[in-house]
Amino acid sequence: MADIIVVDDDRAVALMVGDYLGAKGHAVRVAHDGAELRAVIAAKPADLVVLDLNMPGETGFALARWLREHHDLGIVMLTGADSAFDRVAGLEVGADDYIAKPFAPVELEARIAAILRRRNPRAAEGLPSLPPGCVAFGAYVFDPKKRDLTDPAGTPVVLTQMELDLVAAFAVHPGRVFTRDELLDLAPPRGDDPFDRSIDSRINRLRRRLETDPSKPDLIKTLRGAGYVFPKPHS
Repeated sequence: MADIIVVDDDRAVALMVGDYLGAKGHAVRVAHDGAELRAVIAAKPADLVVLDLNMPGETGFALARWLREHHDLGIVMLTGADSAFDRVAGLEVGADDYIAKPFAPVELEARIAAILRRRNPRAAEGLPSLPPGCVAFGAYVFDPKKRDLTDPAGTPVVLTQMELDLVAAFAVHPGRVFTRDELLDLAPPRGDDPFDRSIDSRINRLRRRLETDPSKPDLIKTLRGAGYVFPKPHS
């Protein structure tokens, strides 16, 4: 579930949206203007903001622009005017989606869920969010600085230095096809690996350690005549 801030000067609307999303399991905080929003988000970051467009003083457009400049989160804009101009303007200042009042709470919830899936596909799969500086390697998490690989439960995976070199190459460059020669340069033979040091053998051994079904790999795929690739995750 997500941490959501609802911003609307209409207290009845803010309460209704907040109660509905809270009942769906989200952690919800409410603000009624720009000053309250800044105070609430300064106290604790949020995953998404539901933001009313037409508020006295600082408008939703200005707040959306400020949010996009200072915070990494999703934005859904609410407005009483279902006009093409407002929709386009809202998207141009950084909103992820737009819904006109009156709206069904179930539709708002569906739009929020879609944004959260796009922004954090790991959460959509029931996986924890990535720690700062880390990258996903399938369901695993790789820390390029520490050169640590952990499984979905957070348990460190013990690999040789050469195997970690391979994980680093693939995890940091999803979607890139590596030739065998490129992988030899990026993951040169090291003294901690007593086995066959050919790239194909090392890839097969890494698959046996990490893949659910090594005969049908999901992490490291073979492209005939080209090399190997860690497919870029779909968002």
